[in-house]
Amino acid sequence: MSTFKAKDGTQIFFKDWGSGQPIVFSHGWPLSSDSWDEQLHHFASSGFRCIAHDRRGHGRSSQPWDGNNMNQYADDLGALLDHLDLKHAVLVGFSTGGGEVARYIGRHGTRRVAKAVLVGSVTPVMMKSPTNPNGLPRENFDAIRAGVAADRSQFFQDLTVPFFGANRPGSKVSQGVRDAFWYGGMQCGLKAAVDCVTAFSESDLTEDLKKFDVPTLIVHGDDDQIVPIGPSALAAAKIVKDATLKVYAGAPHGLTVTHREQFHADLLAFIKS
Repeated sequence: MSTFKAKDGTQIFFKDWGSGQPIVFSHGWPLSSDSWDEQLHHFASSGFRCIAHDRRGHGRSSQPWDGNNMNQYADDLGALLDHLDLKHAVLVGFSTGGGEVARYIGRHGTRRVAKAVLVGSVTPVMMKSPTNPNGLPRENFDAIRAGVAADRSQFFQDLTVPFFGANRPGSKVSQGVRDAFWYGGMQCGLKAAVDCVTAFSESDLTEDLKKFDVPTLIVHGDDDQIVPIGPSALAAAKIVKDATLKVYAGAPHGLTVTHREQFHADLLAFIKS
């Protein structure tokens, strides 16, 4: 397997497919780089070098007790870019991965980055607070942590319903897609799965977004039941200078699957613009 060591010794697994301008994909919770396989295959077949890693505690990476927080996620992403000595990379972050991309730019700048893409991203901040009145209440995230700790297998199965909009009329999401989500989630260590909920819900990425100085595409479904569009994409688009916002009508959180062709076309057009 292709791996590298983070500064604390954690082994990080990554895929590196194709050649050309690099596109680096950061996955969502509680998944792994496998959730990007369709994008990796499509864009590697189209003349790009496609890279995706398993976040620490997820997939085939090591499962350390510590470091399951947004700063460390961003530093691990930075270590990957340094390890491969990438230049002019397009960073694509989905959900928690969007927070990872934002915090990476906030902490490390854009020396290696040509463009950024936030998809169903948790940016700028998910949890409700006096300064974020439109966010989701802490109780929502407490319930997620409790559900994962009590019976994560059933919790992940149930989560696939709102994640892919399977509870909406006319949904065509397959049982296979839902099973793949469950399988990916079950590869995530329990400690990482619980800690990551805090990371994606409580990390305030506002100041990180203000540091974006590269062309940025923000993609979000207006029927996202996991990361509601109001306090996320609509807010982020007002913070990132000259960001391009694309709203997919009726799309759920898992739009990279349900609206794959549209997403591929939009991402390619953005990279080539």
